[in-house]
Amino acid sequence: MRICFFSDIHANREAFDACFAHAVRQNIDRFVFLGDLVGYGADPVYIVDRVAELREDGALVVLGNHDVAAASGSSEGMNEYASAAIAWTHAALDKPSREFLGGLDLKIEEEDRLYVHSEAAAPTQWRYVGDSDSAERSLRATRQRLTFCGHIHIPQLFHMTATKPAKFFAPHAGAPIPLVGQRQWLAVLGSVGQPRDKNPSAAYGVLDTTKNEFTFLRVPYDVEEAARKIHEAGLPQILAARLFIGR
Repeated sequence: MRICFFSDIHANREAFDACFAHAVRQNIDRFVFLGDLVGYGADPVYIVDRVAELREDGALVVLGNHDVAAASGSSEGMNEYASAAIAWTHAALDKPSREFLGGLDLKIEEEDRLYVHSEAAAPTQWRYVGDSDSAERSLRATRQRLTFCGHIHIPQLFHMTATKPAKFFAPHAGAPIPLVGQRQWLAVLGSVGQPRDKNPSAAYGVLDTTKNEFTFLRVPYDVEEAARKIHEAGLPQILAARLFIGR
């Protein structure tokens, strides 16, 4: 089976459409969405509708912190730019869309895999996995061999054995990585809609369960159009500007 992972789309239609078109050429069997469908971007209605359609066709979808905020209208703890985007998004979505977001699972386990937005130890606290210590905390909180998460918008990969601490492995886009069976692995997907690793190309990943390989992928998209829509919607300009630099 080939499983495609999208995380942190953040209502960026252009980035999502580019990644989806790229993914369907990879002979994908299952789509998994790792949270934060909305927030920041100008197309929340389109993204929620598309993901809801894909879930009806068998896709799996987990809850992100921006999804919670957009569903409820409460952006407590977020910065002023994120809060402004959440207020706008909450108003743009209808009740069924808010209920769809609010009703998503916090985490999903499937065979030897865990899907979660932030991390496994305390998923409701929305903590980032950004180094070996935080990766080990997450890996020790689950018995699953493979964990897939997002949240930090930076592609990363960690592995750990029963006797050795978690180690960071730098992924290179397009290069399949063998997931050695004697280890636990944690893949942090980058962001489809708002990358923060100084690369503006949209990020996603593909797991091949037959070959036991994972591949991080990058896809260019129409950044100018995504930014134009953010300006047109009256959202904070920084949300458009950062798309061009991937920060």
